[in-house]
Parts: sequence; C-alpha cells; structure tokens
Amino acid sequence: MDNYKDYLKYSKKIYDVYMSMSVLNWDMETHMPKNGNKFRAQQLSTLAKIAYDLSTNDKYGNLLNKLSKDQSLSFDEKRNIFLSNKEYLKKKKYSIDFVERQSLLVSQAFKDWRIAKEKSEFKIFKESLENLIELRKEECELLGYDNHPYDALLDKYEPNLTTKDVDLIFSDVKNQLVPFINKISINNNIDDSFFYQHFDHKKQWDFGIDLLKQMGYDFNSGRQDISAHPFSSHFSPEDARVTTRIDENNLSEMIWSCIHEGGHALYEQGILPENYGTPLGNSISLGIHESQSRLWENHVGRSLPYWKNNFSLLKSYFPKELSDINYELFYDACNNVKSSLIRTNADELTYHLHVLIRYEIEKGLIEDSIQVSDLPSIWNDLYKKYLNIDVPNDSVGVLQDIHWSHGSFGYFPTYTLGSFYAAQFYYQASKEINDLNIKIENGNMKELLNWLRDKIHVHGERYDAKVLCQKITGEELNFRFFMEYAKEKYSNIYKLN
Repeated sequence: MDNYKDYLKYSKKIYDVYMSMSVLNWDMETHMPKNGNKFRAQQLSTLAKIAYDLSTNDKYGNLLNKLSKDQSLSFDEKRNIFLSNKEYLKKKKYSIDFVERQSLLVSQAFKDWRIAKEKSEFKIFKESLENLIELRKEECELLGYDNHPYDALLDKYEPNLTTKDVDLIFSDVKNQLVPFINKISINNNIDDSFFYQHFDHKKQWDFGIDLLKQMGYDFNSGRQDISAHPFSSHFSPEDARVTTRIDENNLSEMIWSCIHEGGHALYEQGILPENYGTPLGNSISLGIHESQSRLWENHVGRSLPYWKNNFSLLKSYFPKELSDINYELFYDACNNVKSSLIRTNADELTYHLHVLIRYEIEKGLIEDSIQVSDLPSIWNDLYKKYLNIDVPNDSVGVLQDIHWSHGSFGYFPTYTLGSFYAAQFYYQASKEINDLNIKIENGNMKELLNWLRDKIHVHGERYDAKVLCQKITGEELNFRFFMEYAKEKYSNIYKLN
C-alpha cells in the first residue's frame, strides 16, 4: 500500500497544477484586464510545462506500471491506476515543445477571438485559428487513430466515441428530428415577444441566483460571475463556479445559462472530495457532463411543473413586463421551436442543428476538405441549409462560440450526446422517484438532485459512460428516449396529431 500512497500523493500534485491553471483561465474570461494577456499567457505556459513534466516523469510511469500488476488493490484503486496509466501513456506521446506551443497559441487565439468578435471581423482571428488547426492535425497523428483523424480529438472529450458513431447519431437527427421540427414549424403560432422587452440587469441577476439556490447549488462551494460566453469551471468539489450572460433586452439568455451552467456545477459539487486528484475525482466524460446541464435546463427548467412553481416569483421581479402573461403562456414561450442564430439561445430541438453544423465544419477542417479562409461563407451557407436563416455578421456567426479559441475541437458533438443521455436518465429518474413532477411543481428539487448524486456524481470515473448508462437505465444510449420525449411534449404544445 506504500506504493499506492505514493501514487495518491503524486497524482494530487499533478492535479493541483492543472487546477491552478484552471483558476487562471477562469480569471482570464471573467475579471482579467485586457492588458493582462501577455503575462497570463506566459504564466499558463510555465504551468503547462510543469504539469507536463510531472505527468510524464519516468518514476511516475514506473510506479504506475508496478501498481498495474498489484492484484491486492481494491476495484476503485485498480480503476484509478488503470485510468492514470492510460493518461500517462497518452501524454508521453506529446513533446514539451508541443505543450508549450499549444499554451501560447491558445492564449493568443483567445485574445484574437475576443477582439475579432467585438469588431465582427473574422480575419482578425483567421491566422490564430489556422495555427490551432495545424496543431490539432499534428496532435491527431501523435495520438493515432483507426479510421478518421477526428476520432483522436473526439476521444479526448468522450472516450471511445468515433466519427462513425457521431455520423450515426446525426443520421437519426436528420431522419427523425428534422422532419418533426418541420412539422412543428407549420403549426407554430407561439408568441414569445414578451421575452424581448427591457428587463433590469440587477433583477435578472437576483432571479438567476434564486433559481440556482432552488436547484441545490451551494454558494459556499461556488460563485456566479458574468462572462461573454456562459461556462462552468471547477477547481475542487468545494469550488465549482458558474458564469452567466445577461441581456437586458432578452430575458431568456440569463434564465437558460443559469440553469444550464448550474447543472454542470452540481455535478462537480457532487463528486466525492476524498477522491480529489484521482480519476475517481473526475467527471466521466463531456457527454455525461452535458447530460447533467441539459437535464436541468430542458427536462426540469423548460417543464410545465417548473413554471407552475416559479412563474409567480419571476413575476414578482417583473410585474409590469409580465402583467398580461400567465405560467402556461410562459411555458409555451419557453418551448418555442424556431430557427435562431445563437446556439446557446436555441430551443432544445433546433439546438442539435447548430451542433451538426459545427461538427461538419470541424470534421472538414481536420480532413482538409474545408479551409479556414472559407469558414465565414461555409458557416453562413450551412445556417441557410439547416436552419433557413441568414447570418448578418461574423460576431453572431462564425465567431459566436469561444471553443475554437481554446483549441477545443471534438468538443461540440458531446453537446448533442449529452442531450440524448439526459432524456434517457430523466426517463429513468421519473420511474424511480415517486411523483417527480409534483415535487418539481412544489419547488422540491432535492430528490432529483439526490438521485443524480447517487447514480452519477459520486462515481467519478469509476465506470465508462456506456457502462454507467447501462447500469442506470438497463441499456446503452438510445436515441428513442429523446425522440419519444420530444414528440410527447411538443405534440401537446403545438396540438399535433
């Protein structure tokens, strides 16, 4: 056991460095002044080198190799060693030059993206993005892949997910979801114009805090801030933070970003603190992580019971603006299925077309069938093709997401994957929690949160995503659950046959 204790000590040391980098990244996107970028990039590059050195140390590798053969370890201990060794062998494939270049390129790209977005000029971001694409192509070759180079990038965020898997997922989207969306569009007469009045910034903020508290978000172990792109960030189970975006002329932005990011943070706050610094102290995958945010945002936050409970509170903040609206009209407006420009503001059905567009672009960039210089026109063409919408400028078009400035390629498909996991998990939760809808209608989210904690959060990486889904629902991920949920809900809202 002395070897395992040595492993724990060393693993936590590595994790401490990565979490320190996360704090600096969080600050860069929330409070850092614009002129801080130069030295912040240097600081992150230094820490990236330290983390790389620690993660690829030969003594650490020898320790992991020795522990891999130790049959006296418990199941959890063996799992930690297996996953740590897998990560160690993967990181050994990278050179220190690659790690340092990546850190510097990402810092520069974020700076360029932010300026480009403000000025709505893609050309400002173009060179940085080209550099990151070349870096990712290089990474694909370093990591290796069986069929498609994009597989190597998918595996970073959703282990064992392949381009072939994603193609099948989006085949279901195109063949089943798109016709249903088209059917809704013919019958859509929902008026959601009241969302786009003037809603005071401070009052929106306060209502968002109320919603987070109701979900069970622990403000003693987290905080909320404002950022250009809503995100969640964690440094331990006792420090899991969220950001939101508030538009005084669009109430929906704050509501959905608070609930969505709150779902992410609840996952992190539910991981066992005693597993900090080990794989069992990590979330399983981005698909499972996204299942938590999507479950709270859509299955809870866009449900009729939720607004039966919360609409009166919202109306107390905005009595004049919502004077002619009741909870049923508000619920319908929350679920208005219509084409839109911004992915993060999209309804839960057309959202997947936004993800499909990004997936097709990313795959094309990695396989060289799409060039960075052509991105704005390709982006605009795909938005016309899939959403029948015209993109007015780069800021709300090709520059709207922060992910590419982070070098995060292979990330977007996990959003759709997470939504489909969410439908399957929520279906199971509804079977196992008596009168779940009534509890939500009464503002009681505790039993749902406890169910998620018990079934998902506390396990960390104890199980792979597919195994976890099987354990919880009795089968692997099945698109049927999402499609049946969508048909039942929206057929009622839109009076479909």
